[in-house]
Amino acid sequence: VQLQASGGGLVQPGGSLRLSCAASGFTFGSYDMGWFRQAPGKEREFVAAITRRSRDRWYADSVKGRFTISRDNAENAVYLQMNSLQPEDTAVYFCAADRDPGLSRMVVRYEYWGQGTQVTVSS
Repeated sequence: VQLQASGGGLVQPGGSLRLSCAASGFTFGSYDMGWFRQAPGKEREFVAAITRRSRDRWYADSVKGRFTISRDNAENAVYLQMNSLQPEDTAVYFCAADRDPGLSRMVVRYEYWGQGTQVTVSS
């Protein structure tokens, strides 16, 4: 099983980034997918999640209206479009897979995790 996150980098406040997560080694279309982030000295926190058929999406209040999660089951990939980035969005971003039906914001629900990609928002 592998989840390979990419697309992070350094961006100025107000800028945008698109994170990608390529999945392999499991039946991607049978898993809900989530994005989480972890800033230095802080716990890992929920960012967004999407159901296996893209029928439902959840967002953390802090990113609602700025971030959009999407997925392509044919490509075994999940994405996170991040707009209007702010310094408080600086963190390592992780993608994760959850086999149990029904979206979750809980870290412990997610079975598989990627290695993370660094997002830094700074002028």
